[in-house]
Amino acid sequence: MRKLIAILALVLVAAQSFAQSKKGQPNVPNRPKLVVGIVVDQMRWDYLYRYYDRYTEKGGFKRLLNKGFTCENTFIPYTPTYTACGHTCVYTGSVPAIHGITGNNWYDNELKRVVYCAEDKSVKSVGTTTDAGLMSPKNMLATTIADELKLATNFRSKVVGVAIKDRGAILPAGHAANGAYWYDSKTGDFITSTFYMNDLPQWVKDFNAQKLVDKYYAQGWNLLYPANTYVQSTADEKSYESKPLGADQKGFPYDLNRFVGKNYGSVASTPYGNSLTAEMAKAAVTNEQLGADNITDFLAVSFSSPDYIGHAFGPNSMEVEDNYLRLDQELGSFFDFLDAKVGKGEYLLFISADHGVSHVPGFNIENRLPGGTVDDGKWIKELEPQLQAAFGSSRLITGSWNNIITLNHGLIDSMKLDEKAVKKLIVDYLSHQNGVSRAFALDDLNTIPLNETIRTRINNGYYPRRCGDIQFVLQPAYFDGGATGTTHGLWNPYDSHIPLVFYGWGIKTGKTNRETYMTDIAATIAAMLRIQMPSGCVGHAITEVSE
Repeated sequence: MRKLIAILALVLVAAQSFAQSKKGQPNVPNRPKLVVGIVVDQMRWDYLYRYYDRYTEKGGFKRLLNKGFTCENTFIPYTPTYTACGHTCVYTGSVPAIHGITGNNWYDNELKRVVYCAEDKSVKSVGTTTDAGLMSPKNMLATTIADELKLATNFRSKVVGVAIKDRGAILPAGHAANGAYWYDSKTGDFITSTFYMNDLPQWVKDFNAQKLVDKYYAQGWNLLYPANTYVQSTADEKSYESKPLGADQKGFPYDLNRFVGKNYGSVASTPYGNSLTAEMAKAAVTNEQLGADNITDFLAVSFSSPDYIGHAFGPNSMEVEDNYLRLDQELGSFFDFLDAKVGKGEYLLFISADHGVSHVPGFNIENRLPGGTVDDGKWIKELEPQLQAAFGSSRLITGSWNNIITLNHGLIDSMKLDEKAVKKLIVDYLSHQNGVSRAFALDDLNTIPLNETIRTRINNGYYPRRCGDIQFVLQPAYFDGGATGTTHGLWNPYDSHIPLVFYGWGIKTGKTNRETYMTDIAATIAAMLRIQMPSGCVGHAITEVSE
């Protein structure tokens, strides 16, 4: 009898323990089946509301805003605000000063050459005979939230990254990913590298064999709605817009049929790049069985096409508006797919951006707004004779990357020159150039009079081995560029104010207007999953988002 009572007691304790774990008690972490991270390349925060009345009820953006939790004042806490830095920051919760990704490209002071953020000459291309696969995350010095999920489950979780851009797939997926797939513009296929595997999975080969890009090209790109309804955009065919789809194609409709079978890169400059990415993401979920069991998986998706379209046409163009109206539908379809495949409320999703964008200078001029362009290459050429006259050499500057002038330290040392004097000459020159707000030696960053927000963001972007010597800060709406198109990269709100919305598992409906940061995303996901934050994380969990 006593033995029977003891057995019943053990059963009761086990049942209570199981009940507690089901309620999410700390003894057994309660986690979603899948985490989906979405980064929209070049999405300004205001796009959420600029086109809100045109987004559909079945689309993605209204669903996110009305059923998710939106952080309305999320900023990038560093400069330069470029693609590689942004994707890395979102997933590491860190800044370039720590994770080391200081730009899309940088001059490496130890290697004495320019380095691409995801380059890796020790690996080989997989799925292509081109060099587009010579990539890996090795230049990223910190772990990502996906890496930490792998560690937390003893590598039982699956992690996959998908994007048109290599850096948009590789850096988010992290070091321990099962796979990262990006698009080879020369072949029209998704590829990878031997960092991840020695051969493409059969499902990727089957996906590539469909040649969806040619099917998209056959449709052409016309406006989704009548032209007169695009009241949030300037007129079509502006002289200050670039022409990425051909010099003869000056506006809608765009004939893409000419690219079938021979030009696979142009799809990135159309909304069909988003469609291609979404279909690849769906194929990854299905074939890798992401979210199919009780071990949490991670899917990192980056939509690269908004960046190509935005650079060419600018944020006030019909092309950008049409792209976001189509992306809204694409996201709605993707969420419907996840609801059916993984289960409604079974996946945790966030959406953000790697950076925003400035208006096209021509647009600013047309509307009497401040702004313009600078040419740092011209500056260097004009500095060369001054350096020759003052110090006996015109080769004292190695180059300019990410708004930082890098000196030729080897030559300065060999000539036994006064480096401070060299810096002073360059700073004095830059300080008098049109469009320059400040110029200073980075050695003096924390001692000169400077707005504290700008100072902090430059500090957060500075990693000595991969940064130069003299920083120049541009006036608002100025950037290094030409007569057409636009770009990003600065600390200003148009480049650094980004959307951030959480949706799905464990997320309550609501919003916060308090200031949050890109670095908080990984910290928030880590807190919700009850796993360690990434190794370089400096962000804080946004506690308001969860139930």
